Amino acid sequence: MTLSEIKNKLNNLETIAFELPNGNLVPKHFHVTEIGEVSKNFIDCGGTLRIEKKVNFQLWNANDYDHRIHPEKLLQIINVSEKTLNLQDLEIEVEYQGEFTIEKFGLEFKNNTFALTSLVTDCLARDKCGVPEPKQKLQFSELETKDTCAPGSGCC
Repeated sequence: MTLSEIKNKLNNLETIAFELPNGNLVPKHFHVTEIGEVSKNFIDCGGTLRIEKKVNFQLWNANDYDHRIHPEKLLQIINVSEKTLNLQDLEIEVEYQGEFTIEKFGLEFKNNTFALTSLVTDCLARDKCGVPEPKQKLQFSELETKDTCAPGSGCC
Protein backbone atom coordinates (compact mmCIF):
# COMPACT_ATOMS: atom_id res chain seq x y z
CA MET A 1 0.00 0.00 0.00
CA THR A 2 1.30 3.44 -0.90
CA LEU A 3 0.97 6.72 0.94
CA SER A 4 -1.78 7.96 -1.40
CA GLU A 5 -3.68 4.69 -0.97
CA ILE A 6 -3.72 4.92 2.83
CA LYS A 7 -4.88 8.53 2.61
CA ASN A 8 -7.76 7.51 0.34
CA LYS A 9 -8.78 4.74 2.74
CA LEU A 10 -8.56 7.03 5.78
CA ASN A 11 -10.91 9.53 4.11
CA ASN A 12 -13.68 6.90 4.20
CA LEU A 13 -13.18 5.49 7.71
CA GLU A 14 -14.66 6.39 11.09
CA THR A 15 -12.16 4.32 13.09
CA ILE A 16 -8.71 2.84 12.50
CA ALA A 17 -7.70 -0.75 13.14
CA PHE A 18 -4.41 -2.51 12.40
CA GLU A 19 -4.35 -6.31 12.30
CA LEU A 20 -1.20 -8.35 12.88
CA PRO A 21 -0.43 -11.35 10.63
CA ASN A 22 -1.55 -13.71 13.44
CA GLY A 23 -5.04 -12.15 13.43
CA ASN A 24 -4.61 -10.14 16.64
CA LEU A 25 -5.39 -6.44 16.51
CA VAL A 26 -2.93 -3.76 17.55
CA PRO A 27 -4.54 -2.30 20.71
CA LYS A 28 -6.94 0.54 19.90
CA HIS A 29 -4.94 2.96 22.04
CA PHE A 30 -1.81 2.77 19.84
CA HIS A 31 0.15 5.85 18.87
CA VAL A 32 1.74 6.64 15.52
CA THR A 33 5.11 7.76 16.86
CA GLU A 34 6.93 8.24 13.56
CA ILE A 35 6.27 8.79 9.88
CA GLY A 36 9.28 9.20 7.65
CA GLU A 37 11.21 8.08 4.62
CA VAL A 38 13.63 5.19 4.95
CA SER A 39 16.33 4.82 2.30
CA LYS A 40 18.43 1.71 1.91
CA ASN A 41 21.50 1.82 -0.35
CA PHE A 42 23.07 -1.59 -0.85
CA ILE A 43 24.85 -3.97 -3.16
CA ASP A 44 23.22 -7.35 -3.72
CA CYS A 45 25.20 -10.61 -3.82
CA GLY A 46 25.56 -10.26 -7.61
CA GLY A 47 27.30 -6.88 -7.29
CA THR A 48 24.36 -4.70 -8.39
CA LEU A 49 23.94 -1.37 -6.62
CA ARG A 50 20.37 -0.94 -5.41
CA ILE A 51 18.44 1.87 -3.73
CA GLU A 52 15.18 1.16 -1.95
CA LYS A 53 12.96 3.87 -0.48
CA LYS A 54 9.82 3.45 1.60
CA VAL A 55 7.57 5.51 3.82
CA ASN A 56 7.86 4.20 7.37
CA PHE A 57 5.11 4.29 9.99
CA GLN A 58 5.98 3.33 13.54
CA LEU A 59 3.11 2.16 15.75
CA TRP A 60 3.56 2.14 19.49
CA ASN A 61 1.38 0.62 22.15
CA ALA A 62 1.43 2.79 25.26
CA ASN A 63 -0.58 2.24 28.39
CA ASP A 64 -2.56 5.35 27.47
CA TYR A 65 -5.98 3.68 27.36
CA ASP A 66 -7.82 6.97 26.86
CA HIS A 67 -5.97 7.69 23.63
CA ARG A 68 -7.59 6.78 20.33
CA ILE A 69 -6.20 8.02 17.05
CA HIS A 70 -8.94 8.84 14.56
CA PRO A 71 -8.63 8.77 10.77
CA GLU A 72 -8.66 12.56 10.45
CA LYS A 73 -5.82 12.88 13.01
CA LEU A 74 -3.68 10.32 11.17
CA LEU A 75 -4.38 12.20 7.92
CA GLN A 76 -3.13 15.40 9.58
CA ILE A 77 0.06 13.65 10.71
CA ILE A 78 0.60 12.25 7.20
CA ASN A 79 -0.01 15.66 5.58
CA VAL A 80 2.47 17.40 7.90
CA SER A 81 5.01 14.64 7.24
CA GLU A 82 4.54 14.95 3.46
CA LYS A 83 5.08 18.72 3.53
CA THR A 84 7.94 18.77 6.02
CA LEU A 85 9.86 15.78 4.65
CA ASN A 86 8.79 16.14 1.01
CA LEU A 87 7.61 12.52 1.05
CA GLN A 88 6.97 10.77 -2.24
CA ASP A 89 4.10 8.38 -2.90
CA LEU A 90 6.05 5.27 -1.90
CA GLU A 91 5.18 1.87 -0.48
CA ILE A 92 4.58 1.90 3.27
CA GLU A 93 6.35 -0.31 5.77
CA VAL A 94 5.12 -0.46 9.34
CA GLU A 95 7.25 -0.98 12.44
CA TYR A 96 5.69 -2.46 15.55
CA GLN A 97 7.19 -3.83 18.74
CA GLY A 98 7.37 -7.62 18.65
CA GLU A 99 8.10 -9.88 21.59
CA PHE A 100 11.85 -9.21 21.52
CA THR A 101 12.57 -6.61 18.86
CA ILE A 102 11.00 -4.20 16.39
CA GLU A 103 9.24 -6.06 13.60
CA LYS A 104 8.64 -4.70 10.10
CA PHE A 105 5.54 -5.36 8.04
CA GLY A 106 4.01 -4.57 4.70
CA LEU A 107 0.55 -3.00 4.64
CA GLU A 108 -2.70 -3.99 2.91
CA PHE A 109 -6.31 -2.96 3.39
CA LYS A 110 -9.07 -5.54 3.73
CA ASN A 111 -12.43 -5.64 5.48
CA ASN A 112 -12.05 -2.01 6.64
CA THR A 113 -8.86 -2.93 8.48
CA PHE A 114 -5.22 -2.17 7.78
CA ALA A 115 -3.53 -5.56 7.69
CA LEU A 116 0.14 -5.79 8.63
CA THR A 117 1.62 -8.35 6.25
CA SER A 118 4.66 -10.56 6.71
CA LEU A 119 7.82 -9.67 4.82
CA VAL A 120 10.35 -12.21 3.57
CA THR A 121 13.96 -12.08 2.47
CA ASP A 122 14.99 -13.16 -1.01
CA CYS A 123 18.03 -13.30 -3.24
CA LEU A 124 17.89 -10.44 -5.73
CA ALA A 125 20.62 -11.80 -8.03
CA ARG A 126 19.79 -15.48 -8.51
CA ASP A 127 21.08 -15.36 -12.08
CA LYS A 128 24.51 -14.13 -10.92
CA CYS A 129 25.16 -16.01 -7.70
CA GLY A 130 24.25 -19.53 -8.75
CA VAL A 131 21.13 -20.07 -6.66
CA PRO A 132 18.78 -22.20 -8.75
CA GLU A 133 15.21 -21.06 -9.27
CA PRO A 134 12.84 -22.97 -7.01
CA LYS A 135 11.05 -25.83 -8.73
CA GLN A 136 7.33 -25.50 -9.08
CA LYS A 137 5.53 -27.94 -6.82
CA LEU A 138 2.54 -29.66 -8.36
CA GLN A 139 -0.15 -31.84 -6.92
CA PHE A 140 -0.98 -34.94 -8.94
CA SER A 141 -4.63 -33.95 -8.65
CA GLU A 142 -3.85 -30.69 -10.49
CA LEU A 143 -2.21 -32.39 -13.47
CA GLU A 144 -4.27 -32.40 -16.59
CA THR A 145 -4.92 -35.87 -17.93
CA LYS A 146 -5.35 -36.45 -21.62
CA ASP A 147 -6.99 -39.45 -23.20
CA THR A 148 -4.25 -39.83 -25.79
CA CYS A 149 -3.84 -43.50 -25.12
CA ALA A 150 -7.44 -44.65 -25.19
CA PRO A 151 -8.27 -48.08 -26.56
CA GLY A 152 -8.26 -47.99 -30.33
CA SER A 153 -6.29 -44.71 -30.53
CA GLY A 154 -3.19 -46.44 -31.87
CA CYS A 155 -0.85 -45.15 -29.15
CA CYS A 156 0.07 -48.60 -27.84
